Amino acid sequence: MSSKITEGGLAWGVARFGTPLAVGMALQTTFNLVDAYLIAQLPRDEVGAAVGAIGICDQVAALGTIVSYGVSTASGAMLSTRKGAGDKRGIQQAAWQSLLVIGFLSVLLGALGATSAGAIVRDVVGAKGAVAEIATSYLRVALVGSFSIYFLLQLTNMQRALGSAKTPVALLVAGNALNVLLAILFIFGSEPGPRMFAWATPIAAALHIPRMGMVGAAWASIVARTVVVIPNVVILARRFDVIPPKGERGADRAELARLISIAWPSSAQFFLRIAAMLLVNSLVARFFTTPEDQTATTAMGLVFRLDTMALFVAMGWGNAAQTFVGQNLGAKQPKRAKTSGWLATAYDAVTTILLLVVIYAWGEGVLRIFDDEARPVAVALDYLHAVAPSYFALGAGIVLGNAMAGAGATRTTFYIDAFVILAVELPLCLVVVGLFGGSLEALFRCVAATNFVSALVYALVYARGTWTAASAKAEGR
Repeated sequence: MSSKITEGGLAWGVARFGTPLAVGMALQTTFNLVDAYLIAQLPRDEVGAAVGAIGICDQVAALGTIVSYGVSTASGAMLSTRKGAGDKRGIQQAAWQSLLVIGFLSVLLGALGATSAGAIVRDVVGAKGAVAEIATSYLRVALVGSFSIYFLLQLTNMQRALGSAKTPVALLVAGNALNVLLAILFIFGSEPGPRMFAWATPIAAALHIPRMGMVGAAWASIVARTVVVIPNVVILARRFDVIPPKGERGADRAELARLISIAWPSSAQFFLRIAAMLLVNSLVARFFTTPEDQTATTAMGLVFRLDTMALFVAMGWGNAAQTFVGQNLGAKQPKRAKTSGWLATAYDAVTTILLLVVIYAWGEGVLRIFDDEARPVAVALDYLHAVAPSYFALGAGIVLGNAMAGAGATRTTFYIDAFVILAVELPLCLVVVGLFGGSLEALFRCVAATNFVSALVYALVYARGTWTAASAKAEGR
């Protein structure tokens, strides 16, 4: 596959490599939607709080995932560049050192989640009542078991950077399918659940699985991802030969420094993106909810899944762009590298059109699958009408940012996001809601405006092309 990345028809090559990545990321989000659907089948007195809680927990847990994803982005840039240059030893060193860092982050962030879940939910996000209680229990389990997603993303990203698109996607889809099966067993357990899942009750009883409710979804994800990590390790070791010889498996300070210098801006960048989403949720919780009325928070839990769909599909195309940029820069083809980013952006726009068709044609029906209450669905539709058109801009910024990350230009992408979020979105939202007492709709329009500003800045910086020099600097050339 690597020869097709650095040679041959570029438009077809990007489409061929990127389509399974984008589809795989979309399917991963679809499985997450199934999780949300399963939670929505809990008794009516649990559903509202559970939907609001999972929206909060997914965003908080994503902060840790984003930190690890920064390492994956950095190692992906190094691996793809060295693949293009034919540097086998360099590939082994980058792969091994990145796994050491992921292991360290797993221990550190897992311990933080175990001790601070309640404080994060109540004091940082500002959740109240039953939402806060359920969110705390779910978040504690999710963060302690977050090592599973960190390693899964790292291992599949390594395969992608080395030129394999279909295998890692197939493993991700298999893991998510197992996740759905386990979620049914763990959420409802051996107690009678919805009629459509009656087949699961005797299985759960035979395995002595108790009813865990919403927390069962977290346990299901941890077990499923851990199972899928195993074949990923085998494939990387045998097919790609990324494990260095025994004498070269210690920590390499120079290589770690190179990896971290690329990783920290990427981690900080994605951390800012998720923090911005949490900011919106926090403003909604603080200004538009009460302990007795969690309608707005529940609505945000509903729309978060659709936001994630747009985000993940863009990341799929962005991953394709990152691989093409890295390998072509390693092969000293900067023009081909730069063009691949624009092509991936165009393909993401096409898939975004399909998502918008679904939202505008069947959006209300999709939302009612997860919560049939009229009020939160109405608020969620207001959000989608204001924000969904900006998914084009959201995707463009993500794809172009990932393309630049393929050159190791993660500081550039960090500076862009820091400017957009800290100088545009944060003050805009605070002024509109906090100072002028703006409505929920006004807050939603602030989110959409930020996406367009981000896309414009990314397009201008990408068009200049100075970011392509970052690859040579990162490798000390």
